[in-house]
Amino acid sequence: MSYNIALSGLRTTSQDLNTISNNIANVSTPGFRGSRTEFASIYAGGQPGGVGVANVSQNFNTGGDVMYTGRQLDMAIQGNGFFMTNNQGTTTYTRSGMFAQDKDGYIVDAHGGVLQGYPVGPNGQLLTGSVSDLQIYNGSLPAKSTTDMGLVLNLDSSNTPVDPADFDPSDASTYHALNSTKIYDSLGNEHNLTQYYMKTADNTWEVRYEMDGVDVTQYASGTSITFDQNGALVSGQDLTLNIPDNLVDADGNAILGGAAALDIALSFNGTTQFGSDFSVASMRQDGYSSGELSGIRVDDNGMLYGVYTNGQDQLQGQVILANFPNPNGLQQIGNTAWTASYASGQAVIGAAGTGTMGTLTAGAIEGSNVDLTGELVNLMTAQRNYQSNAKVISTQDKLTQALFAAI
Repeated sequence: MSYNIALSGLRTTSQDLNTISNNIANVSTPGFRGSRTEFASIYAGGQPGGVGVANVSQNFNTGGDVMYTGRQLDMAIQGNGFFMTNNQGTTTYTRSGMFAQDKDGYIVDAHGGVLQGYPVGPNGQLLTGSVSDLQIYNGSLPAKSTTDMGLVLNLDSSNTPVDPADFDPSDASTYHALNSTKIYDSLGNEHNLTQYYMKTADNTWEVRYEMDGVDVTQYASGTSITFDQNGALVSGQDLTLNIPDNLVDADGNAILGGAAALDIALSFNGTTQFGSDFSVASMRQDGYSSGELSGIRVDDNGMLYGVYTNGQDQLQGQVILANFPNPNGLQQIGNTAWTASYASGQAVIGAAGTGTMGTLTAGAIEGSNVDLTGELVNLMTAQRNYQSNAKVISTQDKLTQALFAAI
């Protein structure tokens, strides 16, 4: 009986050594999860029968160190969750966040698995009801004309009113303040739109407009903005500027040069009139020139943007994560990847930072969660266990020989 008990100890210790060896071998493997061998005693009819391996479980409770790489498509998960990849029709799950673009712009890992996420629709909207291969579109970003413009200002209430009939853009005494904004036509050409502000009466201001030095005030839906006694805007919050495509300068040259007419919604929401100097709190407009893809940016919530040479960011999709009721039930298939099984339960998917999902760190990868010092201690312990069981067999053999010699 002692032979069988010691042999079971040798077998299980050998499996434990395999687990420890695999952990040590993968101490530098990104996204690797360390394992441990779990033993269980064996009894038959109340008599001890040795030891067996009950399970080899993986450690999904401890994360690995986040190592910054500077590569724009590397991602590290901090917290729960797995990246989803499509490997020739099979969905696999991994913590290894080393990704790159293939020749078609798809985001892939080193083994050809395509990263999964929410795609974008034809109008740039995120399609959260659909999961598909994530792809970066490498084409040029076409120009967009300015259609919306917003200004938040403070106009100085202490200014002395002037007569708007005397307005002359070359004479600073005929107006109180001005600001200029770059806007774009449908061909991506840049134009300079200047607004001149004149206080014409208490709490009443007049606005005049010039584009590239040409007076376009006549194309505005309104020029007057008024305030109440507390300096809050009362009227003139939302105006429009409709500049025709045949606008010419003083020399008869076309301003828009073949571009479409400009129809701009102007907003002064948030503008105030207080007794302090003129200031521009914020200024925005939604037009831009054409641009080429120059980089990729990933936010903490997995939003994936293409960065273009014209300073624009365009949403390309969103990386999603998957989690499981029982991650230890996942089936390990190599390449630091797992597949779902009956024991793991159904995958729950969602954006990073929502529900139980962890957050993403771009430009970094998660290292192995193996504690090398602990594994070396475990290795010495397993070695002693193996030697002890071998000693039991050796002692039992000597006892048997002594018994035979005595007969």
